[in-house]
Amino acid sequence: MDEVAVTVNVNGERRRAFVEARKTLADFLREDCALTGTHLGCEHGVCGACTVLVDGEAVRSCLLFAVQAEGSEVTTIEGLTPPEGLNSIQEAFRQNHGLQCGFCTPGFIVSIHAFLDANPAPTKEEIREGLSGNLCRCTGYQGIIKAVESLVPSSGGGE
Repeated sequence: MDEVAVTVNVNGERRRAFVEARKTLADFLREDCALTGTHLGCEHGVCGACTVLVDGEAVRSCLLFAVQAEGSEVTTIEGLTPPEGLNSIQEAFRQNHGLQCGFCTPGFIVSIHAFLDANPAPTKEEIREGLSGNLCRCTGYQGIIKAVESLVPSSGGGE
């Protein structure tokens, strides 16, 4: 099968590889970039476990071919995590019991990052709506919602 050159800036680093034209961005990140924080759940774009940022927008990396990301800025969970410690969203998850098995957590963290960038002071209903594209089978969502609420300025939302 013919391979196609793809160059993507991943977490601030230029990555170039030759991939099959049908290789997904998720598989490119995991296999060619060795960034395994992007998880594959349903591989149909439903669960949100594979969410990454492409040019600042949250996308399902299982639904995008790597070649479609040519020249784009891609940010994965690894790119949102500081070298030491946790970022504010990860810390909020830790403090509010927003994770259990952790499989869906990277997708949630990336999605919440994009959501709060677009809406830094959401109401509780907006938080629920903003998280509706990510599925979790373990937590019951209450800790996740509390984690996001804890990041919202008290004057702008929460309750």
